[in-house]
Amino acid sequence: MECLTILLRLRVDDQDVRTGAASADYDRTMILTALVDTETLARHLADPDWIVVDCRHDLAAPERGRSEYAASHIPGARFLHLDEDLSAPKTGKNGRHPLPDHEAFMEKLGQAGVNSRKQVVAYDAQGGMVASRFWWMLRWLGHLPVAVLDGGWNQWVEEGRPQSSEIPPPQPTRFTGRPSAIDVSAESVRSRMGDGATLLVDARAPDRYRGQNETIDPVAGRIPGALNRYYRDNLDARGRFKQPEALKAEFGALLGAAGPDEVVSYCGSGVSACHNLLAMEVAGLRGARLYPGSWSEWSADPSRPIATGEPRPGER
Repeated sequence: MECLTILLRLRVDDQDVRTGAASADYDRTMILTALVDTETLARHLADPDWIVVDCRHDLAAPERGRSEYAASHIPGARFLHLDEDLSAPKTGKNGRHPLPDHEAFMEKLGQAGVNSRKQVVAYDAQGGMVASRFWWMLRWLGHLPVAVLDGGWNQWVEEGRPQSSEIPPPQPTRFTGRPSAIDVSAESVRSRMGDGATLLVDARAPDRYRGQNETIDPVAGRIPGALNRYYRDNLDARGRFKQPEALKAEFGALLGAAGPDEVVSYCGSGVSACHNLLAMEVAGLRGARLYPGSWSEWSADPSRPIATGEPRPGER
């Protein structure tokens, strides 16, 4: 799906459309900022300016991703763990996958061999759910050349592309980012409820959105006023992202008159919500924000309101 390999040509004075941070000087080379197809990645496996990160993770079996990586991965790929590397410690009040301190995360990126000039490609076997979280985190740090492998590990294997069990030797470097402010919190979401200027979009499955069959978080339900866009609806039957035109039409139908800059995306713990943000990016709908704590943080405080069942007509 070549139209989903999204390319931008940037100079040092270009601005990131969401963070406002000046990009690094990428020597006017083409960079990938959203999705990359398997053929393009295969051509760049030996490219020293590219680096691949394996983000496979199973919420029900947190060590499974690491084991699968050890058994087989894209040659040269490094592994980062959702719980250990892409999240901060849990307190019981800050959600299941709170954002890590940006300095600590940048140090881990450097240890993994990621610097501020490399083209980064992330993949998983979960439809891009965890890879999208990694994508969003690098964009949060102001790093533009980061893309998610469209079709992920599953398509890579189906196409018979190279695999390896060799763990690449450490090549530590320094990652320097310019993190943007996180301006969405439980307090800000609550203060904006019903103001007509903020549109919450829940990325969880429809049953969990309605407060049914909750198997992950102790409290079922959703944030009142939220609409539902299940992140897997961003994918086609093959597990690849839908065409930009289709995504734009579907999100347009959901958002109505609301602009993308009014959207706050959330999910159970700030992971699959990033998949919706990536899909909106692919569709050209930029400016939406993430509520990192998401439902697991929101529901940890019994004083915060919750809703269940089908949304009321016109609920927002």
